[in-house]
Parts: sequence; structure tokens; C-alpha cells
Amino acid sequence: MDHATHGSPRPRRGVRSLLTALALTLGALFAPGVGVVSGAGEAQAVSKLTHEQATAMFRSAGITWSSSGGCSDRNKPNCTSFTQLNLSSAQGAQTLKSASRCALNITGGTETGHASGTYSHWNGYKLDFSLSTCLTNYITKTFTSIGGSKWKSASGNIYYRESNHWDVTFHNCGGC
Repeated sequence: MDHATHGSPRPRRGVRSLLTALALTLGALFAPGVGVVSGAGEAQAVSKLTHEQATAMFRSAGITWSSSGGCSDRNKPNCTSFTQLNLSSAQGAQTLKSASRCALNITGGTETGHASGTYSHWNGYKLDFSLSTCLTNYITKTFTSIGGSKWKSASGNIYYRESNHWDVTFHNCGGC
């Protein structure tokens, strides 16, 4: 096809995925639902995502997710929801995927049924990941053990090995 007479070429799939992720990220940054969280004497803006925005970001990074109930309703504990997930948590998952080069499957998001607290699943700071040898080796060999089956990254994120998953608290995007 002669693009000079028929318009510009369609972007390649990778470029479209990147543009989609960028648009979603920018949309999340300027969307309603941006709040302020105080911690350690400083306030920081927290951008919240819709379930659809988060899944688009995960899909573009090659991250999968699963739900024991096959659903995404935030108010049902057997669902896996990303409604009200912090943008920095989604970006942190993308950073983890890129840095570790491991297959990542998210099994827990912002749905009810997790422990409460400021830095909780419900408040958008935590994601649960399926156990895998690749992910376990990456976390335990890359980050600093802080005892009690917990490791801390240089950026301050906490990786807690529970019986059947990794519970990750994203205080930031981990160097995105």
C-alpha cells in the first residue's frame, strides 16, 4: 500500500499497547478520585484506578490475574478486583514483571476479605501474586530480608511470603 496516497500506516501492536497504557496512566493521573494520604509527615497524591484501567495496564505488561470465584466484584471476597487500586501499585506490578522477567499472576487485589489498615488491599496498596520458583528466587535474592518471611526492596516495597502466595505492599512504583 502506498501510504503517501492512502494515509499513514496503522501502528504496530506493541506501539498500540504502549500508547494504550500511556493513555490509561495519564487518564488515571488526571481522573477524579485522586486523594491525599499522609505518611511519615508528608502528603502524597494517590491516583485510583478503575478495574478496567488496571486490567489494561496488566494486560499490556503480560501480567495475568485469576479469581477463585471467577469474578471482579470488589464487595465479594472470592473475587479479584482492581477497583480503587493505586496507580503506583499497578505500576509497581509492571516494574516487578519487567525486572524479574517472571510470569506474574495476581490472585488478590482490592476486594473485601483481606486484613484492614492504612496500607491494605482495600486501600489499593497491596496485591497478591501466585507462588512460583522464579518469583520466589527473584525476591529472596534481590531484596533485603527483614525477618518474618518478609523482604524489602530498595524503594521500600514489602514482599511477604504467605503460605500460598506473595503479599506485596507497594509504597511506590518501585522505580518505574
